[in-house]
Amino acid sequence: MAAGILLTALGGVMLARADKKGPAGSVLVSDKGKLNILIDGKSIGREEFEITPNGETWIAKGSTKVAMEGAPATTVTGALTLAPDGSPLSYEWTSQADKTNGAHIVFENGVAKMTLQMQGARPFEQDLTFGTPHIAVLDNNLYHQYAVLARLYDWSRKGLQNFSVLIPQELTPGTIVVESVGPVSTDGKSYEGLKVITTDIEMVLYLDSNHKLMRLEVPASKAAVVRE
Repeated sequence: MAAGILLTALGGVMLARADKKGPAGSVLVSDKGKLNILIDGKSIGREEFEITPNGETWIAKGSTKVAMEGAPATTVTGALTLAPDGSPLSYEWTSQADKTNGAHIVFENGVAKMTLQMQGARPFEQDLTFGTPHIAVLDNNLYHQYAVLARLYDWSRKGLQNFSVLIPQELTPGTIVVESVGPVSTDGKSYEGLKVITTDIEMVLYLDSNHKLMRLEVPASKAAVVRE
């Protein structure tokens, strides 16, 4: 299961502000920032994102611009509406490179109902059934969605936890395993580590004391996403 240029690797400053209050009992927290996407230490793109309450729901939205040598520059945007428990309600994405593609997805009772619009083609509809409403959306090149995943993880019980996953741009369902690995450090700073294992790769999320995403690394591919 791939998850964008960083995860296949061959394929500003956190804004200071008081967190907005969201729906009572929500696992989510407000966040806003910029992420630098690196391959072997070289920046190939950046993402700006915001996770914020919106009435009785939450919205996690981001926009990434990536430029790989030998490939057209790509801009990807995504807006994910979430229930207070982190379950997805709807998702919209667009990808602009040599062509513009996009989709709208509605989640109902564990079913993702997708309507895709590819440039030059008629809209295409497809349903994917998960059997659970608790689905992690981890789309290509939208790494703030791993900040949401860090909030979905049950820190009170820790251990290995399985999640159903959807990669919308690839129409790919799957599962991942997430596990707390305790303290980790990089560049002389200490963080809380969260390991994410897919069928293809293994990555580590570096989280602050409030479990906000500060860094993501895929050691096997020398890839990283770093909060600026």
